[in-house]
Amino acid sequence: MVMEETSRTTSPCSVVSEFEGTLLKSNDPFSYFMLLAFDASGVIRFAVLLFLWPVTALLTVFSYKNAALKLMIFVATAGLRESEIELVARDVLPKFYMDDLSMNTWNVFSSCKKRIAVTRMPRLMVERFAKQYLRAEEVIGTELTVNRFGFATGLIQETDIDTTALNRVASLFVDQKPHLGLGRRPVSTTFISLCEEQIHEPVQRNQVEVQPPKPVIFHDGGLMKRPTPATALIILLWLPFGILLAIIRILGAFIFPMWLIPYVISLSFCRVTVKGKPPPKAGNSGGVLFVCNHRTMIDPLVVSYALGRSIPAVLISDLSRFYDILSPVPIVRFTRNRDVDAVTMKKELSKGDLVVCPEGSICYQPFVLRFSALFAELTDKIVPVAITCRFGFFQRPLRSWNGLYLIFLFMNPTLEYEITFLDQLPLAATCSSGKSPYDVANHVQRILAETLGFECTQLGRKAKYNILT
Repeated sequence: MVMEETSRTTSPCSVVSEFEGTLLKSNDPFSYFMLLAFDASGVIRFAVLLFLWPVTALLTVFSYKNAALKLMIFVATAGLRESEIELVARDVLPKFYMDDLSMNTWNVFSSCKKRIAVTRMPRLMVERFAKQYLRAEEVIGTELTVNRFGFATGLIQETDIDTTALNRVASLFVDQKPHLGLGRRPVSTTFISLCEEQIHEPVQRNQVEVQPPKPVIFHDGGLMKRPTPATALIILLWLPFGILLAIIRILGAFIFPMWLIPYVISLSFCRVTVKGKPPPKAGNSGGVLFVCNHRTMIDPLVVSYALGRSIPAVLISDLSRFYDILSPVPIVRFTRNRDVDAVTMKKELSKGDLVVCPEGSICYQPFVLRFSALFAELTDKIVPVAITCRFGFFQRPLRSWNGLYLIFLFMNPTLEYEITFLDQLPLAATCSSGKSPYDVANHVQRILAETLGFECTQLGRKAKYNILT
């Protein structure tokens, strides 16, 4: 797309923009219906929708785009509860929408005071993202029909999608026209004709301060990559091999001793890169507390592997006992009771080293969540450990038994971890010198974020679950 410039020094009052192909770089909603099918229903619906992709593609080619859209909506939503669709729209889709966001279009869209987004997808799939992250005032989209039991029928209320969008935009601007309309060329939605100025390519408006979109920090869902038809086909073909590989990896970690695990890891396409100089094994004077950022549920296991010895790991109490059975390292469970947890951690530290993730929850995005300050009160032997990882297809399925997280993680074709041991905090940076626990926790959070090139955020575990539940 060509970048145009304008000398306009003030922003227009209102903008109406297409969502697909304009606010989003991709104009094909297929992959978003695939995400909905996978996380709200499962692999079978995901596969059915993929097998129908050639049909929807042919319908689009022969100018039956409304029929193609209705077919995708029917297969992706029929029989789902409305609440399940809302859950995916809240927890899963925003991350993928943000990755696909056209920043050129956002610069124009965000410079306007009244923002309207128009989508051909069901409004339910787009509204949460557009209002929360793009700060849109209204979202106009197709409306799903829902029966009296709360289940989607797979049908939509509109017979003519374009005309309905036109009428709904017109109803929002009774006394005046929208100032600016953003859409694709050729114009694919008739609401553009209502606007005073029509732009079919991204425009950079000079001398208008543009705020970045609100970042997506928290997200959930089973897939790491947006399932385009090619990617979705690869995922389906990989699934049986991935399940077998996950079984081999899990049993390998469970059966083999710690000294043999590195060889098992390398044979199963896992790679761990260790940087920095870790401290030696603790003596009789108490253990070292390894404080890590939290990327996956096996972070403590990978730290033990990097150190070459088994070190107890602190995990939350409501995690599946499946982890206790399979873990090659001892697990110390948090109760969320501060006093009880402090006693437990002190007892473990008196015996030797301990690994803890003070974020209290996994964050997949390049952010480090707010640290709980409890760890800083317990010892002055603190070694920050920066963890980053790369894995291809799968993460934790939405609203699944948390034991499945481990299986899905090990189903990835490759797993790559980078563990960086930083210098132990000097006494002057610990509570022993009079620092508050919160200052120490913030300091450790900050140096881990700087090492990883991530951003610090004051949001923590509670904020995550408030957003995702």
